Parts: sequence; structure tokens; C-alpha cells
Amino acid sequence: MKHILNAFGALCLVGFFNAVAADNVSTRQIGEKPNVIVIMADDVSWEAFSCYGAEDYSTPHIDALAADGVRFNHCYSTPICTPSRVKLMTGKYNFRNYTHFGYLNPKEKTLGHLMKSAGYKTAIAGKWQLNGLYNKLPGFDEPTRPQQAGFDESYLWQVTTGKQIKEGGGERFWSPPLERNGQMQSVDENLEQYGPDLLCDFICDFMLKNQRDPFFVYYPMMLVHDPFVKTPDTIGDAPRTQAANKAPKNKAERKENFVAMVQYMDKIVGRIVDQVRELNQLENTIIIFTADNGTNTSISSRWNGQIIKGGKGGMTDMGTHVPMVASWKGATPPGLVLDDLIEFTDLYPTLAAAAGITLGPEDPIDGRSFLPQLRGERGNPRQWVLCHYQPYWNKTPGQFVRTQDFKLYRDGRFYNVPVDLKETNDLGQSNLVPRVDQVRQQLVGVIEQCPPAPVGRGSRETESRPIYPDWKNLVDPND
Repeated sequence: MKHILNAFGALCLVGFFNAVAADNVSTRQIGEKPNVIVIMADDVSWEAFSCYGAEDYSTPHIDALAADGVRFNHCYSTPICTPSRVKLMTGKYNFRNYTHFGYLNPKEKTLGHLMKSAGYKTAIAGKWQLNGLYNKLPGFDEPTRPQQAGFDESYLWQVTTGKQIKEGGGERFWSPPLERNGQMQSVDENLEQYGPDLLCDFICDFMLKNQRDPFFVYYPMMLVHDPFVKTPDTIGDAPRTQAANKAPKNKAERKENFVAMVQYMDKIVGRIVDQVRELNQLENTIIIFTADNGTNTSISSRWNGQIIKGGKGGMTDMGTHVPMVASWKGATPPGLVLDDLIEFTDLYPTLAAAAGITLGPEDPIDGRSFLPQLRGERGNPRQWVLCHYQPYWNKTPGQFVRTQDFKLYRDGRFYNVPVDLKETNDLGQSNLVPRVDQVRQQLVGVIEQCPPAPVGRGSRETESRPIYPDWKNLVDPND
């Protein structure tokens, strides 16, 4: 009994000191260098979120973010993970700096560098997969690459090891091998632990530790990428070793696991928001949730009365249209739904504006800040978004430019996407009503200013990997 009372007393003291710290967190004024949390889910798109009309999934915590803030109906990424991540982290179109799947050139300036330069404490947790492991590129085995990318602290999967257990790696969910601030945690060290929970604990601890300073958290989640396996809410008494990372063969069971993974992902988002609330920092924290690309092609979901088949890897809406919700309590008008176009290059100037940073010649030119929209102002919405897609991962490459409704590929295909999600009805370039023809001509004008479209299925063996780092400003040509 004495030990129980002592433990209870210790817990009370911890709670007391945390509460005192939360009440005295900072002398910063609300809105002055707000904290920023960017959460990016892996392989899940708009049809899997109830605030976007999903019928197979319940995502109450992400829905609550949307209810408290802004839900963007038109956010676009590239169709597969690494190009999207490189684009988001550097604020550049892929034609400027993307050369290999699983690789971020360490010479690139990232969001981590940007926010650190403004006095932010910076952390990254989740899936890294950017050292160049697949191609054994220079520095692929360097454990401090996340720190070199501008992050004070890191807790990541796939920094210097892949999925092979015999090589010190393993899968990401149950008993995962992770690297924390450059130090390896083996499968045995994380035995029976659930990777996403470990990462969430790390993020919550980082925010608690750094609550007196502005902090930036980038959380590229491991959920809900395959393998589709049990979560802590569904695994029951089954073993929680690496063997638990093997997906069932039955398609219905895989879908059941996927649904559970989506809902656990939502639960983790809720835990992070709860931690910000406990620190009394909601009014001084911008929380952005998005996803890297479309849902896995093996998953079909009911959405607004339709069946949507996952489109990861492809250039249709199912591969490139992703959710984005943003909440900044007291600044974002609650429940605002916007049709403004957003793409991943826009995160860089938005975060710069939030941190009070004036962009210079060394910063990217491909994005446009949507910070005014987060404050309920009109802002300066972009008129089109661009996808330049060559993943060098055995997928069909291409290039398109689009508005909310109309989409033009470099080869001339032209679609009215909202009424033709599968892109089966090419509108062509003749017999268009004047309004539609005018939109097409505007898009033609943009795509003719783009660098050459990628051709041929690239792979890890591809030798020619052209990039155009000095290509002109397409978004604001007069700047």
C-alpha cells in the first residue's frame, strides 16, 4: 500500500508541475511565431475521411479539426510517396530536384531548416525513407541525415535500414526497428511495441519539453501504408512481434484491418491535439493534416454513394487528390470549407509567413502562401496546380495542369474531373463550349511554359534523370 501511495503521490506531482508549466509557457503573444504541426498520413485519400463524405470510415478527430478550422476541397499531391514528400519538404516542383525514389538530396533546404532559422525547435517523427537506401546513394547509411535536414530531434523508420530483419531492419508497425536522434532501436528493443504509438509519445514529449519556445513538428505518419494488419484496438491477445506485421490473405480481412488502421490514425491525431490543448497552446498552434497520395489500389471504399478504388501511383483524382484540414483556434473561422487550389509546394511559403520569415533568393518560388485563408481572408489563391510525375519506381510518368474542374495532360487529353473521376471521356480540343474552351486555352498556356514532360517508365536502374533546378517561375512569372 505504501508503494501505491508513493506512486500516486509522484503522479500527482508530475501533473502539478505540468499544469504549472502549461500556465506559464511563454511570453509570446498569441499569433506571434505560432507553433506549427504538419501531419501527413501515408497512402490514404479523401474517400476515407468522414468529413469528406466517406461511408466506410469514422474519423471524428480529423473531422473535429475541420469543424474548428478550414477544410480544403482541392489539395493535390503527386501520386506516390517520395516525390510528394520531397515536394512538401523543399517547396519545389519535382522537376527541380527529384532524382531517385527514397531519396532527398542533402543539399536541399527543407522546412526544417526554414523553421529552425526562425528560432523554432524542430522535430520529425514517422517514415523517413529519404537516405537513398534503394540505390545505395552516397550517405545512404548516415544516421544523422534528419539532423542535417534541419531537425533538432528525430524518431524515424527507414533511415539507415530497410525491411530486411537479417540486415537489422523490419516492418514499421509491431516491434519496429526505429532510429531516435541517430541511435538505432532494434526489433528486440521495441519488442511488442506499436510503432505509431511510440512516435506519438515522442511528439507529445517533444511538445511538452519545448512548450516555452515556438516548435515545429513534421509527422509523416507510417499509417496507413500496407501491410494491412491489426492495430492495438483490434489485435487482442495475439503475439505482437514482427510476425504480426504479416497481412492476411483474405481480401475482406485486409479491408477490415485497413479500416481499423484509418481509425487508429485518427485516434493518434486526436492524442496530439489533446496534448496541445493540455499545454494551453491551441490558440497559438497551427495544425495541418494532409496525406501524401492516393489510397492503395487494393482498397475500394464507399464515398458519397459511389465506390472509389484506391489510385496510388496513378495520375487520376484517386491518386493525386488528397485531404487537407487546418486548424488554428481563434484564427481560423470554424467550419470554413474552401475550394481554393492547394498543392504541396504551398506549405513552404505558408509556414514562412506564419514564422514571420521573408523569403529570399535561396528559397523556392513554386508555392503560394495560404496563411491568409487560415485567417479567414481571401488571400491570393492560385489559378492552377501542376503535377510533374516521374517516380523512377516502375510507374507511368506524366505531366498535367488543372483547375478545380478541368485537367489538361501534356499529351492533350482534357477532362472534366468532378463528373469523370476515372477520366474515360476525353473532351478533346474541339466543339467545346466557349467557357470550357477558355479554361483549356489558359491551361495550354501554362503547360507550354513547363519543362519537358517525363517519358518512359523509370526504374532504379534508369541512367538519365534530368532535372531543371533553374527553370523559370511558373506561379508568379513577373516576380
